[in-house]
Amino acid sequence: MKGVILAGGLGTRLYPLTKITNKHLLPVYDEPMIYYPIKSLVETGIDDIMIVCGGNQAGEFLRLLGNGHEFGLKHLNYSYQKNEGGIAEALGLCKHFVDGDKVIVFLGDNIIGESLVKAAQEFRKQDGGARILLKEVDDPTDYGVVKFTAEGAIEKIIEKPKVPPSNFAVVGIYMYDSNVFDIIETLEPSDRNELEITDVNNAYLRIGKLKYSSLKGFWADAGASVEAYYQTIRIVRNFKLNSKKNKARHLTTI
Repeated sequence: MKGVILAGGLGTRLYPLTKITNKHLLPVYDEPMIYYPIKSLVETGIDDIMIVCGGNQAGEFLRLLGNGHEFGLKHLNYSYQKNEGGIAEALGLCKHFVDGDKVIVFLGDNIIGESLVKAAQEFRKQDGGARILLKEVDDPTDYGVVKFTAEGAIEKIIEKPKVPPSNFAVVGIYMYDSNVFDIIETLEPSDRNELEITDVNNAYLRIGKLKYSSLKGFWADAGASVEAYYQTIRIVRNFKLNSKKNKARHLTTI
């Protein structure tokens, strides 16, 4: 299974912090933002990752990350998204890299407070198709939101609804078989002139090939706004400090 991290865009919502650097290279507590999705993917057993970058600072990823060996990767590959054509367009650039394998796609400004290992194992066992991750949030209107059937299955995913059908947002982590690239080729640009990842997920849903896992730990979208960025830093800092304290208590009891 391959990993793809989407780290393009101009980061306009974090301006002027992003005036001279890509948002995914900004620090989140004690590490660059891009470190978090890399480590989440490596923990699932993935050792071959492609980073899709863009803008004027694309070369800075290579300076920071090099060949990825410090993360335990066999290969760290790079691709360039020239325009802001949407998540699905960026993923489409990775077709030759994925090369028929399954793939986990991670938005580079998303950080989660739990392991992806269980969801990745469930996806590995799937007979193809797709798996998305859901998180219950207070205000899901800025995300893809799930409408459930009476039996609790996904009926539809609605992008940025004014009146959300539920509080379950689709997290920026997606798992696909290689048929995703055939689906992307059929997409038409949305009103935002982008190829929407929600359309990809709904395409899998229509053929009965979409499953989901739920996140219990925190989920932070660090690139949503300057306020969200600093809130993410606070969340990650508290999470790491508490983890260290719990580990110290465990060692003390041993």
